[in-house]
Amino acid sequence: MNDLYMEEVSLSKYKQTKQFAWKRELLYILLIEKASPVMTLLVKSSYSHRFLSSSTPAMSVCSSFCPQLPSYFRQKPINSLPTKPLFPLSFKVFSSQATGVSAKADELPGRIGFLGMGIMGTPMAQNLLKAGCDVTVWNRTKSKCDPLISLGAKYQPSPDEVAASCDVTFAMLADPESAMDVACGKHGAASGMGPGKGYVDVSTVDGDTSKLINGHIKATGASFLEAPVSGSKKPAEDGQLIFLAAGDKSLYNTVAPLLDIMGKSRFYLGDVGNGAAMKLVVNMIMGSMMATFSEGLLLSEKVGLDPNVLVEVVSQGAISAPMYSLKGPSMIESLYPTAFPLKHQQKDLRLALGLAESVSQSTPIAAAANELYKVAKSHGLSDEDFSAVIEALKAKK
Repeated sequence: MNDLYMEEVSLSKYKQTKQFAWKRELLYILLIEKASPVMTLLVKSSYSHRFLSSSTPAMSVCSSFCPQLPSYFRQKPINSLPTKPLFPLSFKVFSSQATGVSAKADELPGRIGFLGMGIMGTPMAQNLLKAGCDVTVWNRTKSKCDPLISLGAKYQPSPDEVAASCDVTFAMLADPESAMDVACGKHGAASGMGPGKGYVDVSTVDGDTSKLINGHIKATGASFLEAPVSGSKKPAEDGQLIFLAAGDKSLYNTVAPLLDIMGKSRFYLGDVGNGAAMKLVVNMIMGSMMATFSEGLLLSEKVGLDPNVLVEVVSQGAISAPMYSLKGPSMIESLYPTAFPLKHQQKDLRLALGLAESVSQSTPIAAAANELYKVAKSHGLSDEDFSAVIEALKAKK
């Protein structure tokens, strides 16, 4: 491993056609010192997050992906490159958890339930079906289950019947109230649970709600795991979510192959409540970033700059984030195709502020962002993508 180095290079241009736009990609280039001229190139797209390998001479491949590759890559021989890794390698990045490699069929739990066929639950359940899993689905509006049924899913008319017929039941609900009702209410999943069964709540809720659900599930003799996800519609479709799990470790190990089908990585964080807290902190940061990015886009335009150029500049600097590159162009056109509803972002900010209050942590930036999302909701933007928060700033003109 001493001879293994990596360099991160950002594509500098967005090349648009009538049908698609190239997204900024990250090239992770493995350079093996004293190797033959043919080297291994790993390309990781910030859009798909999947790894590919190539046995093509590295420089020619790099040129095709990144014409503006730093000059020392083109002009200097391999043995003149730095001898200190630019960042440490993590074997987890190259594991099946990170790449979305499907688990073997004999490693999967038998019967899987999935409650909540919304913008996230539907693609997650679809990926389980595509991997050959035996999946039973439920949703308050049955018609939302039809696409899954057409792919081979079974259907049960209530959460308790799903839980009773399955070994492990997943739930992806919109908010703490829905999560509690589906798990613990009348005909809730807890009524169908028992020893040997597991309940995995992948909804974004506060820690107190997660602990209440845990108590109801464990009272039946079943096991509970919270595993909220980082990622929105596209990562869910691509099986590229990040799971933030906490709770029963044995259940975590049991469902790990399923998490690997639906996600690119997973973290086990210990006791119930830790996964919920981590997700709220992540979404608090994301919501604040989007609010500030919105201010920057509008300010650049107002002072006569091209906001598209701002997106490009930001994408190449230290504050680069895939969110800016993906959302920026559509925000400039006042288009907000929903990947993560604005109402859910505001809900997560509200819950994060409550978490901060519980430990007396000051969060003035997140508090200000929360007020902006509330203004956006008052303008009827609740079901738009959370990037529509920019409209709240336009309304202040």
